[in-house]
Amino acid sequence: MKTPAALYLEQGKPMVIDDIDLPDPGPTHVVVRQFATGVCHSQLHELDRPNANVPLVLGHESTGVVAAVGSAVTHVREGDNVMVTWVPRGASPTIPAPTPAIVTYKGATVNFGAPVATGTFTWAETVVVDEQMVVPLDPGVPTDVTSVIGCAVMTGCGAAINAAMVRPNTSCAIIGAGGVGLSIIQACANVGAYPVIAVDLTAEKLEFARQFGATHGVLASETDAVAEVAAMTNGGVEFAFDAIGIGKTIEQALLMTRPGRGGARVGGTGVLGGVPHGEAPQIAPFNLFRGNVYRGAPGGCSVPDRDFPMLVRWFQEGKLPLDLMVTQRYRLEQINEACEALRNGQIAGRAIVEF
Repeated sequence: MKTPAALYLEQGKPMVIDDIDLPDPGPTHVVVRQFATGVCHSQLHELDRPNANVPLVLGHESTGVVAAVGSAVTHVREGDNVMVTWVPRGASPTIPAPTPAIVTYKGATVNFGAPVATGTFTWAETVVVDEQMVVPLDPGVPTDVTSVIGCAVMTGCGAAINAAMVRPNTSCAIIGAGGVGLSIIQACANVGAYPVIAVDLTAEKLEFARQFGATHGVLASETDAVAEVAAMTNGGVEFAFDAIGIGKTIEQALLMTRPGRGGARVGGTGVLGGVPHGEAPQIAPFNLFRGNVYRGAPGGCSVPDRDFPMLVRWFQEGKLPLDLMVTQRYRLEQINEACEALRNGQIAGRAIVEF
């Protein structure tokens, strides 16, 4: 079966829209006709990667309807609405590794973005993915804005509730108010954290973040963000989240946390939610010795089967305004335009591609 897809064929050149060849579904595969897919910063990292493994198709969060299933698939069936993600849906160590579909373009095997092992791709009208990457979506739930649950929302909300385990009245700072950062902010607000401090380079994004539960803002382009957060919180927050992933913000997320005190008080926790890229951080060992903790939160440490129903419920209850988060909509033919807008900081929340 052929389907249009956004293909990266040559380093430094725009993606092209052309047909790829999809295989018949194997025993654990699900064929999904797409409704919408998100446009994520991590895809920009893939496009910028030296010596990209082309032909390459990207995307790892979407919604769609099941068109066919393999013989071993039992949790969804033809006609079901679903969410597609890049994190296996179950947490059991006995679950077998996903089996990526073998997709081709003019006879050449098509490669997928990281993590390659899951075989998820969503920048195509129809996709074939392993059943572990597919989570049911109840009938009647909007299928456009929920497409970002599979990465941005899962990563951000999960960083707060799974990785950090934020509790009521704990202080939090969030660096970067894009899709992931806004999701962190909203989750912190939902569990009763205070203050919830958004840190960004533009006043517009700080104001936007207030609609997701930010109680305070720090304009990092005009002030020392670390010093400002320390002044607002009597020395530092209990949890600081980096939703960007560059060296400077990785450092800031640790330095914004409160220090420990003579072994009698544990320091704050820095959480890395953004994909690390660019120059490495220069973290002085003493900043770890003082009792602070730094941890990563890949995919928000989420378990989709467990977490996605809660995130959908938050959306339905008005506690996760995905309709506000999705600020730009494109067609597949506009994928290069969408990526350029994201690269230039022109997407306030999250952009999606609709099919």
